[in-house]
Amino acid sequence: MEAFFYVVPSLMIAGVLFVLHRALRRTRQVNAAWNSGVTAEGRCLRTYTRTSGGGDSPVRTTLHHVHEFTARDGRSVRFDEGGGPGTTLEGDVVTVYYVPDRPEGATALTPRRGALMAGAGCMTAFCAVFIAFCVGFMAVAHTMFSVGGDLLP
Repeated sequence: MEAFFYVVPSLMIAGVLFVLHRALRRTRQVNAAWNSGVTAEGRCLRTYTRTSGGGDSPVRTTLHHVHEFTARDGRSVRFDEGGGPGTTLEGDVVTVYYVPDRPEGATALTPRRGALMAGAGCMTAFCAVFIAFCVGFMAVAHTMFSVGGDLLP
């Protein structure tokens, strides 16, 4: 029974760290694309929405765009990006920012470094608080079990 109070929070921490890693990796990709100074003319091939949630949780809808552009080396690169502007429609011409060595990490988002860093900072802060809560929960459980107490009546 004690293991339950250690394993579940540890799995939750691992999940949060994975999500944080993915979010910060994408933040670095977008920032590198903006900083590279390399742009190309791209085209929006498709727009669609992805919904999640429902039932007891709120429904969240994210607008996605599928863009295609030709990199400097002549390769045709297609990428899917979520969170773009609702004013971009299929067939629209967009400016694509990318790093020449890694064009698959391209973005068609307009450079907004402050918003990007604020989002990354908020995500990091949220994850840190969540992890601190899980560690605190495990510490309380450890204290209760080590003094001979029982967490459950």
